[in-house]
Amino acid sequence: MTKEEKEYLDRYKDSAFVPFDKLERFMKEALMGAGVPKADAEIIADVLIESDKRGIDSHGIGRLKPIYIDRIDKGILNPVTQIEIVREEKATAVIDGHNGMGHVVSHKAMAMAIEKAKKNGIAMTAVRNSTHYGIAGYYATMATKEDMIGITGTNARPSIAPTFGVENMLGTNPLTIGLPTDDPFPFVLDCATSVSQRGKIEVYGRAGKDIPAGWVIDENGNTRTDTDGILKDLTLGKAALTPLGGLGAETAGYKGYGYATVVEILSAALQDGSFMKALNGKDENGQAIPYPLGHFFIAIDPDFFMGRKTFKRIASAILKELRESRKAPGHERIYTAGEPEYVAYQIRKTYGCPVPPSLQKVIKELSQRYGLTDSWPF
Repeated sequence: MTKEEKEYLDRYKDSAFVPFDKLERFMKEALMGAGVPKADAEIIADVLIESDKRGIDSHGIGRLKPIYIDRIDKGILNPVTQIEIVREEKATAVIDGHNGMGHVVSHKAMAMAIEKAKKNGIAMTAVRNSTHYGIAGYYATMATKEDMIGITGTNARPSIAPTFGVENMLGTNPLTIGLPTDDPFPFVLDCATSVSQRGKIEVYGRAGKDIPAGWVIDENGNTRTDTDGILKDLTLGKAALTPLGGLGAETAGYKGYGYATVVEILSAALQDGSFMKALNGKDENGQAIPYPLGHFFIAIDPDFFMGRKTFKRIASAILKELRESRKAPGHERIYTAGEPEYVAYQIRKTYGCPVPPSLQKVIKELSQRYGLTDSWPF
């Protein structure tokens, strides 16, 4: 057993381990039970299981009920996605998702960008009136699988306070980039523009742990660590996430604030979409309404520059030099973006995905609700 395998099993000692295909099938069938068409449910389940495969526990099976099924139940998320091409040119398109499943319209949008880039070298699509689309890295790797560069971003409900502010104004707004390489895995930088994000705080909540200081501030600018209270107050606007870099200017919090703003603008201005407070999921009477999110997708074909082989060779050479550079005391390995997720996948395909007790309960509840008969190791 490798060191990574032992650490994995120790970290999730209270969880049951479930094979990828079993968990993916369950998610697909649960979504179909909620009214999602089969072909769309397959896309959504593929996005969600990809998150669990990569060790990104914040965006996989843990999001199935609270983000998707619960919103369908509330009538603020359309299980049947109506995709409308609002405008299309040779290398661009604007798409309206009509508050349907974000994964479905986003899969279509990135596929369009890839096909247009194959003809034009570079292409960009913009989506409006969408919803939460899962891990952004999924769409970036749609491009890397074609030996192309993939870039995507999305706005989200207000969570981040601007530097020197305390009000949650911007979403966690990931700016995600995927680069093809000659390595067994692509370079994929997929992270929020905040120090942390709600999904990771939810993981702490399921484990009954407080979050680290510095992730969240209250209305007076004081840091908070009480996970359950924070999850409630983020929604109420009484707490806010700090941008990448943290509080103030000394640790360069303005950088994360700036990048979050870039993503907000690109997720709204190109497609005439909604932004910031219009994404808080409430009307003027406090009633739940859809979250009309915006996304953007860029595909770049290196063949229109010096060729795909050249790009991948040089990208891998750069990454190899980084990994082989001198290590800090006490550290045996330097990773490049996408590598930790690849390592996680190698372990999880053997042992399965961890399902903590809180999610075991959700799986049982949804199985009973939709008449699903799979047996589980819990």
